Amino acid sequence: MIDLSHESLLLGFGAMILIGAWLPLLLKKLPLSLPIICLGLGALLSLTPWLRTNPEALSHNRLLEQLNEAVVLIALMGAGLRLDRKFGWRRWGSTWRLLLLVMPLTMLPIFAVAHYALGLSVAAALLLAGALAPTDPVLAADVQTGPPASGEDGETRFALTSEAGLNDGLAFPFILLALAIQTHDIDWGHWLLVDFLGDLAIGSAIGIAVGWVAGYLMFRLPSWKLSDTGDGLIGVGVTLFVYGFTTLIHGNGFVAVFVAALTIRSTRPDDEFHGAMAEFSGQIERLLLVIVMLTLGWAIGRGLLASLTWAGALLSAAIILVFRPLATLIGFIGSTAKLPSKHLIGFFGIRGIGTLFYLQYALNRADFAENAHIWAIAGTTVLGSILIHGVSSTPLMAKADALRQKPHH
Repeated sequence: MIDLSHESLLLGFGAMILIGAWLPLLLKKLPLSLPIICLGLGALLSLTPWLRTNPEALSHNRLLEQLNEAVVLIALMGAGLRLDRKFGWRRWGSTWRLLLLVMPLTMLPIFAVAHYALGLSVAAALLLAGALAPTDPVLAADVQTGPPASGEDGETRFALTSEAGLNDGLAFPFILLALAIQTHDIDWGHWLLVDFLGDLAIGSAIGIAVGWVAGYLMFRLPSWKLSDTGDGLIGVGVTLFVYGFTTLIHGNGFVAVFVAALTIRSTRPDDEFHGAMAEFSGQIERLLLVIVMLTLGWAIGRGLLASLTWAGALLSAAIILVFRPLATLIGFIGSTAKLPSKHLIGFFGIRGIGTLFYLQYALNRADFAENAHIWAIAGTTVLGSILIHGVSSTPLMAKADALRQKPHH
């Protein structure tokens, strides 16, 4: 591996910032996405004499784990701030269906095929199912809601945004369960009451509390309100604070961040400062996304998918094209959502950076004999999702938006 100079690192970092800022403008009307371009550039990078490390280093790299964690967290804050629809059981009906019905119905066939057909251990199959079930809050940006206070974006965009905001938190306990099974440290009562229900309750409570305090400081303080600064960096500060605080007391940090964002937004829903925070969070998210996608493209070029079998490839295709869409149709039986919306919600179950984080989190803490196979299947699924959804999101969502705005007689 060639050592990169300080100047080379500055050059590369500057180029990534420019790519992240410029490419979205060029790709607005093209059936391509920023992740697709960055994956391609990363694959080209793998052909150069730089960074000749074995791609398996991805699964044992704490820095990459923390990078993916940061991208997901910032995306969760942005998603919560962008939702214009008030929180409520009935108003969020599509969200609850996606979380409580569709996600488990997606996990079950992934686990069954991985364990019984591909021969992965129970722990490895559960890890794969937990990592590949949630819709990614980062890569799903093109199919999510617009800026805060931009108006109702329709059921499809709302459902995909709210689902992506919460399903990472619901999937994480299953990653912990896979780790407990792999390390022979399983206590089902502890997992259910503490790792699952307890962590969710703590995360929700802290998200509400910190979000309320932050909302007060931003919008209701008699003088020196934080919103008067106009500094969108404050949103990132709240994200890191609430996540760090929640995880220190063993709560679910992903849920805490999203709930905090919703609570802040509800304090003064129409204030322009929400837009400033969401915009700045989006800029940071885009920069980190470029780094992650370049790294993934490089790893794929260096052989990350070399262990992929035909059975694994079929499982990856089924996750994208069969399991998630079918689970959505089942989960939305009796829903008032229109059929085209159900199909789009099912189709755009995008897999991405959250999956990479879950795998790195687990594989940094336990040894899995199926390491290479797990990465090959998950990497193929993420790659397939980026390509299929990246090419189709712009035209399909444009058509859906046009139909929604078309006057009905």
